[in-house]
Amino acid sequence: MPLFLTGDELGNIKSLQVTTPDAPSELKLLHATSSVAVSALSLAPTASTSKSVAAAYADGSVTAFTLQDNQLQISEQWKETRFKPDQNFVGLQVTDRGVYSCTSNGALRLVPTGADGKRPLLGCLPTRLGAWRLDSDQATFAYGGDEVEPSVWNTERAFENASSSDSSSIKRKRDALFPGEIWRAKNVQNDGLGLRQPVRITSLTYLSTPTNLLTGTQFGDLRRYDTRAARRPVSNWKGVGKVGGIKAIEKGLANHEVFVSDHGSNLFALDLRNGRVIYSYKGLSGAVTSMASSPSFLVSTALDRYCRIHTSFPPPPEAGQNQDNKGQVVEKVFMTSVPTVVAWDGVEATTSAPVAEAEDDDVWDDMENIEDSDDESKGKKRRRKAD
Repeated sequence: MPLFLTGDELGNIKSLQVTTPDAPSELKLLHATSSVAVSALSLAPTASTSKSVAAAYADGSVTAFTLQDNQLQISEQWKETRFKPDQNFVGLQVTDRGVYSCTSNGALRLVPTGADGKRPLLGCLPTRLGAWRLDSDQATFAYGGDEVEPSVWNTERAFENASSSDSSSIKRKRDALFPGEIWRAKNVQNDGLGLRQPVRITSLTYLSTPTNLLTGTQFGDLRRYDTRAARRPVSNWKGVGKVGGIKAIEKGLANHEVFVSDHGSNLFALDLRNGRVIYSYKGLSGAVTSMASSPSFLVSTALDRYCRIHTSFPPPPEAGQNQDNKGQVVEKVFMTSVPTVVAWDGVEATTSAPVAEAEDDDVWDDMENIEDSDDESKGKKRRRKAD
């Protein structure tokens, strides 16, 4: 059963255990604070019964937890001392080294957890950041923001000579890389009137390799970069986000698949080979704030106080083909307060291994039933009654 954690605007952290298509999910409150919103949430991807969790809050504080037997226990707490009242966390990641965090004013921090005597490592990045993401191998990270082009850094070198990386003399050299910076994008071509196009990066993610990035902009564009090929995007898909620009992007687990939301109520799956929308999810009444993709489900949180569980299907074998199966909302879980973030524990074997060994025939039967429209509608009705 996939396990997800959600955070909300009141500081609550809840577990969402997704069961079977015919049974309602299990929602449980794990931790509550004094009305401080959860800005970011991260789980270490491990199959161990004890999992490392970190939550960043709107007041600049970060808490590291241990999750075991569906119980959260506080391991460590600290405050980002460089945090300003008008700032927010744009990135958070739990790893085997510790907890990485980054704020919109460029305050990068690595706090080693579970190790006595190790001091936190600090780094300085440009300000006005809108998104920060650590690569899966932890060797690099990427960011982008308001007039901050997408950039890739070496993680180790980012914590060396932090003071020099923020010096004004280096900042004035637009084409000079910062110490620790590996690659920086170049702005797209001027528009039809010859005017420079503003840089407004609202979200980003790594794709299949550490050299491929996908960014979303305030103007609704998606731009794909190959850091080995050029500084300008290799693909620039305009107007993908219909309302208010791109809000969130999350790479799917299937090849060429990414999920995208805007500031309206639009959520859809996109084919990375051509930038076309494969299918969109119907019936959303609030803007999606966060997404988490697992092998079985896509889970999203939205401003209408619902956490939704979606089915998802991989893109067609060849780009441009019609998609036979469309993703649907199979369950809505009311969250009482507005959910701000959702994270998956990263354990793929949880949903497949036990069932595949004992109930292989039943699995195939269930898959056939899911594709049947009548059974889908019945499953929806049962789940909504449980809410």
